[in-house]
Amino acid sequence: MNTALAEIPIIDIDTHYTEPKDLWVQRAPAKLRDAAPRVELNADGKQQWVVEDLTLGPPGFCVVDKQGAKTYGTFSLDNFEAMTDAATLPEARLASMDELGLDVQILYPNILGFAGSRIMQVKDAEVRNFCVTAYNDAVADLQSVGKGRLYPQALLPFWDLDLAVRELERCHEELSLTGFTMTDAPEQWQLPYLHDSFWDPLWRSAQERGLPVNFHIGSGTSLSPWKGLGNNRSLAAVSTMMFMNNMRCLTNLIFSGLLDRFPSLKFVSVESGVGWLPFMLEACEYQMDENLVDRGGLELRPMEYFKRQIYASFWFEKTSIAHTVEVLGNRNIMFETDFPHPTCLYPNVKDHVEACLGDQDRQTQENILFRTAADVYGISLDH
Repeated sequence: MNTALAEIPIIDIDTHYTEPKDLWVQRAPAKLRDAAPRVELNADGKQQWVVEDLTLGPPGFCVVDKQGAKTYGTFSLDNFEAMTDAATLPEARLASMDELGLDVQILYPNILGFAGSRIMQVKDAEVRNFCVTAYNDAVADLQSVGKGRLYPQALLPFWDLDLAVRELERCHEELSLTGFTMTDAPEQWQLPYLHDSFWDPLWRSAQERGLPVNFHIGSGTSLSPWKGLGNNRSLAAVSTMMFMNNMRCLTNLIFSGLLDRFPSLKFVSVESGVGWLPFMLEACEYQMDENLVDRGGLELRPMEYFKRQIYASFWFEKTSIAHTVEVLGNRNIMFETDFPHPTCLYPNVKDHVEACLGDQDRQTQENILFRTAADVYGISLDH
C-alpha cells in the first residue's frame, strides 16, 4: 500500500461477532436456562446452536481457523475449537485488526439472525425477548472492553413495537450502543410494512437519538437458488442474490414517503455492495419522471433522498468503485471486510484497499475509509 493511503485510518463497517457458547446460558434466569440458546452436538458429532427445540445452525459462520488460514467453499467451520479466537475474544479481535490495518470495526450478530429474524419460530415470547436483551447486554460488555475500537449494533424485538422502542432507548442510554439492525421485511410475520405509520414511534426514537438503521443483507426477504445446484454453487448463488434484496428495500424506502417524515434518520445498506446503486438510482429517477406527476407527493427526487440519508458498504468490488464514486459522490459509500464470514475480505485487506481506492483522490479515500462511517455511527477516532 502506498504511504499516503496507509496513513488513512479505516473503519470497517461490517464484521460479525461469533457469540461464545455460554453467552445466553450464563445470563438466563433459572426458568429459561433449558430453553435459552445453547451449543449441542448433532448426529454427526458437529456443534450446532439450539434454542427451545429449534436448530439454529453451525457455531459461528466463521471460516478463519486457529492458525489464521481461511477455508473456502464452506459456510462455517464445524466447531468453536477450530475457529480463530478473533471471532469471539475482544483482545484477539483487536490484535487481528492491527494485523489487517483496521482501526475500528462495526459488529453484527450471527446466530439469532442479522436482525433477529431467525428466532421468530421460538414459541415462548419470554425466551425470544430474552435472546435479544441478553445479546445486547453481552455486546455492550464487548464494546466496553474494546478500547474504543469495537462497536456492536443492537438487536431489537421488532415483533413487539413497544418493547422494541424501549429496548432501543435502553441500548442507547444505558448500554451506549451506536445503532441497530432491522429486518427489511416485517410483513413476512404479518407486521406492517416499514413505511406504515405503525413504525413511526421506532423511527422517531432513532432519529431523536441519531441512531442509524442498518439493513444487513439476509435480514428479511430471501431469494432461493434453483434446486440441484449443489451446496457450493447454491452458496455462491444465494450470496449474490442477497445483494438484490437490498435493492428492493432501498427502492421501496425511496418511494415510500418515510424519508419525508424522518428527514434526518440515516439508513445503511450493509454487505450489499455498491456497484448496483447507480443503476438503481437512475432507474428510480426515470420511473419517477415517467409515472409520478409532481413527484407523486414526494418532497425530493430519488438521488436527493439517497445523498441526504442513505448509505451503503462494499468490500470485494474493484472495477465498479470509480464509476460509483463518479455517479454518487464520495459521501455515502463506506468500506467493510465481513470478517470472519464466508467471502470475507481476508487476509489481504491492505492490498485490496490499494487496488480499489489507490487511484482516488485523498478526500474520496478518507470519506470512504473513515469519515462517513464516523459520522453515521457517531465514532471518534481519538482513542
